[in-house]
Amino acid sequence: MRHEELTGKIIGCAMKVHSTLGSGFQEVIYQRALAIEMELQGLSFQREMEMTIFYEGFDIGTRRVDFFVEDTIMVELKALAKLEDLHLSQAMNYCEAYGLPIGLLINFGGRSLEFKRVYNINHPENREYKRIQN
Repeated sequence: MRHEELTGKIIGCAMKVHSTLGSGFQEVIYQRALAIEMELQGLSFQREMEMTIFYEGFDIGTRRVDFFVEDTIMVELKALAKLEDLHLSQAMNYCEAYGLPIGLLINFGGRSLEFKRVYNINHPENREYKRIQN
């Protein structure tokens, strides 16, 4: 997988934050701590980056992504007791709307860190996934 090393590094940063802070804080606390950890690990990122959402080539609005790492990976954070399918669908939709091949959904709210790699199966880089799913 093309982005496995980078997503692995981001997940490692999130694991360090979760093992240090545990659960129970608001999302913004984890966001701040993750920014520090990613900086310590040499990752370039933008936090709370406003990204344009397109529909059929038309700009239909913007949404802020929690992190945009190495100009490649969208990272959406949650601080919930448990991730639901709705959150996964939301992250997948963001990848598609932003035209990104992959994103991460990370939840700091549980006793254990929860993370999901989410793929935009309509992105040219992910043609293999489409072939496997059909």
